[in-house]
Amino acid sequence: MKLALKVDVDTYHGTRKGVPRLLEILKKHGAGATFFFSLGPDHTGRAVKRAFRRGFVAKVSRTSVVSHYGLRTLLYGTLLPGPDIGRRCGEVMRSVRDGGFEVGIHSWDHVKWQDGVGAAGAAWTERQIQLARERFEAIFGEPARAHAAAGWQMNLHALRLTQRLGFDYCSDSRGTCPFIPVWRAEIVACPQLPTTLPTLDELIGTNGLTAKNVAEHVLGLTRNPPAAGHVYTLHAELEGGKLAGAFETMLSGWNTQGYELVPLRTLAEALDLKSLPRNEVALGPVTGRSGPLTLQGKEFLS
Repeated sequence: MKLALKVDVDTYHGTRKGVPRLLEILKKHGAGATFFFSLGPDHTGRAVKRAFRRGFVAKVSRTSVVSHYGLRTLLYGTLLPGPDIGRRCGEVMRSVRDGGFEVGIHSWDHVKWQDGVGAAGAAWTERQIQLARERFEAIFGEPARAHAAAGWQMNLHALRLTQRLGFDYCSDSRGTCPFIPVWRAEIVACPQLPTTLPTLDELIGTNGLTAKNVAEHVLGLTRNPPAAGHVYTLHAELEGGKLAGAFETMLSGWNTQGYELVPLRTLAEALDLKSLPRNEVALGPVTGRSGPLTLQGKEFLS
């Protein structure tokens, strides 16, 4: 019974404040995790363009974005210049690796990727990933071996790059189990380890769920473990901030349920690639999020 913890680090604030706190919490509970970093400029304020996207305003109001991210973060890239996260927080990032945790690429510019990759061409997509790869290598002294797309947003060019650039695995999608992605009958030979559980910001504010009771809800979802294990995505800005208490309750509960809390690489190394299902990549909604996400679609039968 394995449950992999995937930590998305979206912002400068999350890197500086949330990551160190998460390291303390994870070590306290004997939990492994994989941290995926945004490595370039923090332009969080530019996400205001999503105000016209269905469901975005409701999500912002439910999850108290200002209280989690801080007003300053919400001005980066608009009224305030966006700080270069990788340049200013390299020491924090290396402390994650040096603490025994796996690290990987989340994005170069989180907002730019999340809002732009869906309609982007091959050159734009490759440029964004290459910028992130170069910065990652400058910080860690070695190439990145794993990628987890910002906002679970991908396109065909990005999927092809996961294979061509030699990532061992990626976690760019939402689904139920590890799979080999297929885009319109084109097989991409880089396994996907999709997020299998809802995130706290998707749950809080719905169906009576609050920061005080959301942990018990999530633990209810993991009571009966799937054969392939679970992948839970947390955010440095949330579980490393005001939702740290809920996260600790979840960690204790998962330990009680008998899960081994591991980095994504542990799941990846246990895969039998020849027996993995091949699933179509789909784009569709996820409850609690705005806009379509990259999903594990139906199994591809050649």
